[in-house]
Amino acid sequence: MRHCMNCCIHLSPGGTHQQRVGGHGGPHHSRQECPACQGENKIVLRVDGKQMNLLAVLEVRAEGNEGWGGLLRFKKGKRCSLVFGGIIMTLVMASYILSGAHQEELLISSPFRYGAFPSSPSLADGENPSDTKEHHHQPSVTNTSYVKDYPSIKLIVSSITARIELTTRQLPDIEDLRKQESHMFSVIPRKFLPSSRSPCWYEEFTGRNTTDPYLTNSYALYSKRFRSTFDALRKAFWGHLSHAAGRHFRLRCLPRFYIIGQPKCGTTDLYDRLRLHPEVKFSAIKEPHWWTRKRFGIVRLRDGLRDRYPVEDYLDLFDLAAHQIHQGLQASSAQEHSRLNRIIIGEASASTMWDNNAWTFFYDNSTDGEPPFLTQDFIHAFQPDAKLIVMLRDPVERLYSDYLYFASSNKSADDFHEKVTEALQLFENCVLDFSLRACVYNNSLNNAMPVRLQVGLYAVYLLDWLTVFDKEQFLVLRLEDHASNVRRTMHRVFQFLSLGPLSEKQEALMTKSPASNARRPEDRNLGPMWPVTQRILQDFYGPFNTRLAEVLADETFTWKKT
Repeated sequence: MRHCMNCCIHLSPGGTHQQRVGGHGGPHHSRQECPACQGENKIVLRVDGKQMNLLAVLEVRAEGNEGWGGLLRFKKGKRCSLVFGGIIMTLVMASYILSGAHQEELLISSPFRYGAFPSSPSLADGENPSDTKEHHHQPSVTNTSYVKDYPSIKLIVSSITARIELTTRQLPDIEDLRKQESHMFSVIPRKFLPSSRSPCWYEEFTGRNTTDPYLTNSYALYSKRFRSTFDALRKAFWGHLSHAAGRHFRLRCLPRFYIIGQPKCGTTDLYDRLRLHPEVKFSAIKEPHWWTRKRFGIVRLRDGLRDRYPVEDYLDLFDLAAHQIHQGLQASSAQEHSRLNRIIIGEASASTMWDNNAWTFFYDNSTDGEPPFLTQDFIHAFQPDAKLIVMLRDPVERLYSDYLYFASSNKSADDFHEKVTEALQLFENCVLDFSLRACVYNNSLNNAMPVRLQVGLYAVYLLDWLTVFDKEQFLVLRLEDHASNVRRTMHRVFQFLSLGPLSEKQEALMTKSPASNARRPEDRNLGPMWPVTQRILQDFYGPFNTRLAEVLADETFTWKKT
């Protein structure tokens, strides 16, 4: 770029400064006349060698002969530089003032933008039960500008809630599912061993005793933290094969039950307590996220798509549990057979209930922007008798906890309020043109919203799951109840899964152990959200909570008194 106050300055692109007009300081003292300056001696403006920005360092030096003429030129240059600097400072101050002015104006709908708050599927989604008792006190300072915003934001929320229509989705045919996932259907049988409580079957293993059965497993290849897990699987593998007529067979299993959601609702704490029960065996990885992400090759959407994880990689994660079930099936004593055959397998990916972001990349034949297939369609195709556990909390508190957990910098009540406002604007833009279901499962919208507003729309997801599974197959819990009475919650889970009783020592260990996945101290110090933000979110989630309470016939799911 070449720019001067009187067309007499040359800035070299390499960071060096050359004098082109009226100068005496260059290696050559030749003079060239500028058409605009007519050969007059001018002041050269030198800019720091790096790319110029609004706060670039300006250096003004007089060029030419010493004396009164040079002094006059210096004063003239000084005046010009002061004027130029004043213009820059005025622009900076105006920009600063205007950036804050939006708080006093009516909110204007924003276009979608990507990447503001990407999901982090590799992180645990649990939450500390004691964390639910926070945010109920008022902050010492009230942000009055946000209170002024409330009427305009209320109009956005009212616009959204006026368009809530929870319609019944159209279910796909089994043949359509088979076409979409032909390999999965070729691996998983339609019938399982009747003597096992979990859905298990034997399949032939054609490798030799020198073959690494987990050599190509994508979980082991792409994540270093899982490699020790697979080292343990390798050591146990060959001792748990069944042999017949010179052929080797391995027991394969799927989970008997799934903890399907939601993030930041206590799923990690429930998982950590439940796995202490001797009859429960979980996958080798707490959250495989296979049904929702890995089978599509998604680790993080912002990183693009990788190779799809085949179903065999997912089944490998249950091999340790399958080994124990195999021992029970082969046990000679009735006591050992009965003990090991009581084992049930679980899986606890908190994305299973809600995350269907991948459908736009793989499934065609969409109806008005709604996904033709959802995760539950495929699980039901293989496991129509699966048991499903859902842990929920007040969606207002869930969203704030989610924000504190995943936001990387500049976390504050102010920042949270602004992100909530932006997310509501984006969501309104969508529901003005599309159905509620289309917006909830809209990948572009979900990645544009700076907070995961959609995850708290529990009624939408649960109703879609109830189109394929019976209500009796669900156990829906509240984190608030779990936090106040862990023992009662765990007994409800035991009864739902038909688990045997525990000894007093086992039960004490399970119920008195400290809560898992507690909030980080630095996040606790940030304090609660603004009361006006809480009020906005209560207005937004209220109609969805009411519908959820109707479906579950339990008024506590309105979270009007927690």
